[in-house]
Amino acid sequence: MTYLWIKSLHVVFVMAWIAAVFYLPRILVNIAEAGDEPAVRARLCLMGRRLYRFGHNLFGIAFLFGLTLWQGWRVFPHALPNVVGSSHWIDAKLTLVVLLLVYFVWTGRLLKRSEKGGALPSARTLRLLNELPILLLLGIVFLVIAKPM
Repeated sequence: MTYLWIKSLHVVFVMAWIAAVFYLPRILVNIAEAGDEPAVRARLCLMGRRLYRFGHNLFGIAFLFGLTLWQGWRVFPHALPNVVGSSHWIDAKLTLVVLLLVYFVWTGRLLKRSEKGGALPSARTLRLLNELPILLLLGIVFLVIAKPM
């Protein structure tokens, strides 16, 4: 039962973090399209900054629950099963999660650059880059469900 609670909490916090991963680039698109409207840019930058900070907190909590699922059996062998054993799907999944985290940090750096008056990529480029996380997420979900290796 403990395992199912931890797994459920991990999934909920991952979903919340993914929402931040998807929404931050949309804020960047709006900043790029705001042009010379300082009030609009300031409001969007504030929203982006708060979302970025909140997203990092969500990732941290999801990470702790995920780490518990992955290695918790070593500390609590009677409460948590060894869910991965010698499988290598977890390595591929964690690689994709790291790539998703790198993407999130990169969008945060774009936001910081924009706040300092730096140039952003075009709105069209940002829209295209906004599609990358869905491909990574698809790979992650497939690996978790299929456990192919």
